[in-house]
Amino acid sequence: MRSKTLAGLPILAVLLATLAGCGDKTETTAAKSGPSSPTAKLGIRPGGDETVKVDMSKIRNADLPKVFAYIDQHIDDHVVNLQKWIQQPSISNTGEGIQESAEMVKGFFDQLGCQKTQVYDVGKTKWGQQGNPVVYAKCDEGAEKTLIVYWQYDTMPVTQPDLWKAPPFEGRLVEQAPYKKVLIGRGAVNSKGPEMTFLNAVMSIKAVTGKLPVNLIFVAEGDEERMDIGLNKFMSEHQDLFKGATGVWGPGGSEGCVFVELTTSGNKWGRGPDYSDIHGAFKLSVDAPAWRHIKMLSKLVSDDGNEILIPGFYENLLPLTKEQEAGLRKAAETYDLKKAAQNLGITRFRSDDPYEVLKMMRNGTSMNLDGIWGGNMFAGGSGAILPNKVTSKHNFRYRPNMTGPEIVDKLRAYLDKLGYKDVEINVVGDVPWAIRDNDNDLARSNAYTQQIFGVGSGVPFAGGGGGYWPAYVFSGKETNIDLPINSARGGTGGNAHAANEWYVIEGSGNQLGMASAEKLVATALYNYAGRNGPIEQKPAKPAGAAGNPGS
Repeated sequence: MRSKTLAGLPILAVLLATLAGCGDKTETTAAKSGPSSPTAKLGIRPGGDETVKVDMSKIRNADLPKVFAYIDQHIDDHVVNLQKWIQQPSISNTGEGIQESAEMVKGFFDQLGCQKTQVYDVGKTKWGQQGNPVVYAKCDEGAEKTLIVYWQYDTMPVTQPDLWKAPPFEGRLVEQAPYKKVLIGRGAVNSKGPEMTFLNAVMSIKAVTGKLPVNLIFVAEGDEERMDIGLNKFMSEHQDLFKGATGVWGPGGSEGCVFVELTTSGNKWGRGPDYSDIHGAFKLSVDAPAWRHIKMLSKLVSDDGNEILIPGFYENLLPLTKEQEAGLRKAAETYDLKKAAQNLGITRFRSDDPYEVLKMMRNGTSMNLDGIWGGNMFAGGSGAILPNKVTSKHNFRYRPNMTGPEIVDKLRAYLDKLGYKDVEINVVGDVPWAIRDNDNDLARSNAYTQQIFGVGSGVPFAGGGGGYWPAYVFSGKETNIDLPINSARGGTGGNAHAANEWYVIEGSGNQLGMASAEKLVATALYNYAGRNGPIEQKPAKPAGAAGNPGS
């Protein structure tokens, strides 16, 4: 799921909007979590070093200044809430902590006072794998409007523990220029930080007023990093649980993504080891499935890996609209590629033109090599092995009007044509693209909220933009739920899926910290409910804030 800001924004929202704004990382003293009580003392400055200010002339509901004051008074406790959640692993690809985290999330919703909270066992999914639990909650406040709030509670594994500046499940606070305090931890930005920001905001409203301005329906999945396989089944089987909803708090549209595994084996090929790995010395006289696999992969992409050579792959790709192109060109005017590359941890992008980079990330397609395994997987030393089987994993990012099944069919046909009929394709999962527009009350009220807080509302996405999330289940695909999708963006972070994942606690410049992001959420809900005066919208400026990533 995932820009990827608040619950469920795609990963490239982070990459595009925040990479250009952060400096070198420098660790300072840690603040370990303590009890979630009014006495928690972390010394958090609610406004940090922010230069943007809330336009209080646009805060017309008398409740909101009280909510703002409550957030400022309890921001230490709110950060502790996030630290405690970070300390609970929830790794969907291994299963570590998934059941415990599902119950923990249910506890959040119980604490909020939702009338119905339940952890659902979704069973086996249509891709043949067991889905992780889905947590559902309904908070009926007797309000006119009802928002579905999408969450993921699962995270990626920790693949390079030696690169972390702090233990990934500690939730340590460190200084990272230009921010005096960020929280380091797996799931910090993808997506526990943004989600806890939302929860802290609605809990603050409840504490001050006793009631929320809108009804909320939470759906929290534990399979976002597994192609949303459990959510797919849950949503198709429980559509009745979402009756009466008027909108979805999420990042809008989504790109499509299909994950496949390709396997070359001696058994299927009829050459090389046919049962198990054998001694590597026998390569002198025995064919190698591993070399066959490498040669096969080399025929799927150009020499630089950037063009997909599968015949017909691009034939259904729609071009950018004039509006989308104009939005990208506007954003490119202030996008610092050098700083973005530095903070992403790369030497450079494929292009030195900011517009082209943004275009790639917002409307591009790709075939990635996510991993490859077989044979001697031990670092260092020797140990001669001739593997009997090699498997590689790939994600294809695709856009309107392409489809995942169409891509898999074209891949199969091309492999067969090249003489690789023995290579097996296992479809791990598919998340179709979804297009959502901003011509609705939810999008207008959120854009107005961001103007009140002095942060931008982003640039147009072509069929969803960078980073997939399961927008399709809320967009009339495989369900009868077809609703506006949008969210206001405030908090930020980075390094999703990477070492030293972080979330801003004390803001700096025009980037909001956690307290200000919570206030933004509260204001957005009041604006959507029509309880903060009329919407006075002016043209939005390019994104200055970023958000929670998807996958």
